[in-house]
Amino acid sequence: MSQVHARTCHICEANCGVLVEVEGREILSIKGNPDHVLSRGHICPKATAIADLQDDPDRLHRPVKKVDGQWQEIGWEQAFSEIASKLAMLKGEGAKPAMYMGNPSAHDYGISTQIGQLRRAIGLKNIYSASTLDQIPHHVVQYHMYGHVSLAAVPDIDRCQYLLIIGGNPAASNGSIWTVPDFKKRAKEMQARDGQMVVVDPRRTETAKLADAHHFVKPGTDTALLIGILKSLFDAGSVDTSRLDDILDDSWAKIAPALAGFDIERLSAHCGISAADMQNMASELAADQPAAIYGRMGVSVCEFGTLNQWLIQVINIAAGNLDRVGGTMVPEPALDTINLVGKGSVRMADTVRGEMPSVMSELPMVTFADEMLRDDEERVRSLFVVTGNPVLSSPDGAKLDRALETLDLMVSFDMYVTATSRHADYILPPCGPLEKDHYPFFFGPLAIRNYASYSPAIFEMPEGEKADWEIIAELAREIMAQNGQDIPNIREPRDVLDGMLQSSPAGLTLAEVEAAPNGIDLGALRPCIADRLRTDDRKIQCAHPDFLIELERFAGSLENEQADALRLIGRRHVRQNNSWLSNSKRLQKGPNRCTMMMNPADAADRGLADGDMATVESRVNSVDITVEVTDDVMAGVVSIPHGFGHRRDGVKLSVARENPNVSLNDLTDPKSYDRLSGNAILNATPVTVSKAEELVAAE
Repeated sequence: MSQVHARTCHICEANCGVLVEVEGREILSIKGNPDHVLSRGHICPKATAIADLQDDPDRLHRPVKKVDGQWQEIGWEQAFSEIASKLAMLKGEGAKPAMYMGNPSAHDYGISTQIGQLRRAIGLKNIYSASTLDQIPHHVVQYHMYGHVSLAAVPDIDRCQYLLIIGGNPAASNGSIWTVPDFKKRAKEMQARDGQMVVVDPRRTETAKLADAHHFVKPGTDTALLIGILKSLFDAGSVDTSRLDDILDDSWAKIAPALAGFDIERLSAHCGISAADMQNMASELAADQPAAIYGRMGVSVCEFGTLNQWLIQVINIAAGNLDRVGGTMVPEPALDTINLVGKGSVRMADTVRGEMPSVMSELPMVTFADEMLRDDEERVRSLFVVTGNPVLSSPDGAKLDRALETLDLMVSFDMYVTATSRHADYILPPCGPLEKDHYPFFFGPLAIRNYASYSPAIFEMPEGEKADWEIIAELAREIMAQNGQDIPNIREPRDVLDGMLQSSPAGLTLAEVEAAPNGIDLGALRPCIADRLRTDDRKIQCAHPDFLIELERFAGSLENEQADALRLIGRRHVRQNNSWLSNSKRLQKGPNRCTMMMNPADAADRGLADGDMATVESRVNSVDITVEVTDDVMAGVVSIPHGFGHRRDGVKLSVARENPNVSLNDLTDPKSYDRLSGNAILNATPVTVSKAEELVAAE
């Protein structure tokens, strides 16, 4: 007889409620839960892929070790013992270890409760993660302005009347650094109450097609637009900080003078958006209505990513929309990491490329391959990769491919043999997703409502398999045992979660949350930033000196116009989640989505037609890819999606390997980075495009 389990989808930041119908261990269906307190029945195709992850025949179930180039299944105790022994030997030689944390680790709260113990056991100093390929500019700004790397203000879309989205595509992502399930319906509800949504993007994205207006912007030039909007607010006398005056520090007075030297027509020429449109955006943001500006990947993964995120915060303050109902507001989640976890850090650290930013003790991924390829005693010789696939996610993936081959020890915590884990000496696979519990540990503090939702495991774990947290905890204990260190008791994630819930202001117990399968609604967001600030003086630090200096650097860059070259941008599809859903048949079926979008004028100039194969070349590499001619991208821009490129020797993903595709990040360049955060530049990569050689030869 079948049973239906209410659960939260763990695939992306939206954390939608789903109903999973099972009979025995067979998954019959996965549907949206109409009674879930946050997602209201919404579901996207990614949730159905949970069944594919659970039952994938390519998934590993036991540890494997590489022996003479072939994978050999071994027991857990042997794997832990050998890894600990090899690590001890390498550390005895003075070899440096490193760790990379991938995106999926943020969706598994159990990993977060144990990973610190493993880091200490290994003795890590070199820590990397997907954050410096994505979101680190947000954290730098939040740390300097609000006193905590994770204290974020998110758009209150359910009560907003004007929403300006720059470089974000929540219709595909259901939010990013903004947990907003059912985004499309919420946007339509806003429009139904006479609200407006305006999108700025070099591509006519899924979100742009829902919007009331869309503006093309030259990739990598959003800083000029943001300065233009902010300057327009000051010039028009529209700045209203009365709601926040008591908690703005004295540096607010430095912002207007810092903008005085910018000419709005010059800014307009740089970004391609008219001065009139900038002024209109400013006027709408400052009108007598709740409004918000939100910027995401497109404005983060570029040269001035941190400056962009600071300007966005300042615009929301200047227009009177920060901490305002319907503007941008700070959530008060059931599990309040802001109160329970340290505020983080932003500092400089030594790397092979000199001093670079280190945020939350993480080093920039643009140095990752170089640290393995350096030729001195500081070379990284052992690497632990936790649920990540950086070969496909980080700049110049081909270079990282080569660097991984130089390691003396590599351990991957992964369900699959991927483009990255194929280089490992050991792969330690976790159990299936429905065999472990779930709590939105990192995403409650980004949600559009305050809520709690816990999902127990649906299936019992098969004998001989382990959850991620068990693998991490047991490996840490073995390393410490072989080092002669005291071995701590393992505190199970459920106990940690229960303690953190009870220590948060809502005071819930895990038992109470578990007893509410549709989640517990703790109410709409409310003005509360004064109580949430973690700065020393409990005021918003409006203009950190680093931001003002970077503003001056941008002013100087206006004299150096971009060379006349095509600019490459990435894109995301609702049926993808980075590089880890590419083995789902139901998500990969249909038309080829790994294409290079190209404007008709640019295609005609190069003799390319829809469906042709083109060679795309950057400073670091070249790839061949199918051309998709479309006016959804502006002239001068080409777009290749993120998350593909699994067709490498040794990869064991059968569905992914059937689809001819390439990795966007074989073209992106680690040479450049955002100076304030160290974030990789994945946007506006200069490329050349020509007809593929084999096609030319055939003609």
